[in-house]
Amino acid sequence: MANPVLNQIGTTFIPVSDIERARDWYCDILGLPADGEILFGHLYILPMNGTDIVLDSKIYSEERIYKAPPFHLNTNNIEEAYEYMKSKNVKITTNIEGNWFNFEDLDGNHLMICQC
Repeated sequence: MANPVLNQIGTTFIPVSDIERARDWYCDILGLPADGEILFGHLYILPMNGTDIVLDSKIYSEERIYKAPPFHLNTNNIEEAYEYMKSKNVKITTNIEGNWFNFEDLDGNHLMICQC
């Protein structure tokens, strides 16, 4: 019997307290239009290249925010990405450590950008 579970990630969820505010913030830092529909009053699917990110205000609680990055966003130039995030007034939580750095979203979810 063939394995019915695929070795691929379909999406990752990020708990957010305010779905509209989170949508606008993530779309801004990712350079995406914030014109997509909020589904069921609590979900927003970020149109990513590759694995999707779903912002979800229904699963939000302070205990559920990410204390360590669950994934990283890619960049071709870590220094430019670092300066860009600083220019957006994003809370950066580490310096550039080789080819990566960490930051927080508006709810305190810890995320990472990595040069691959």
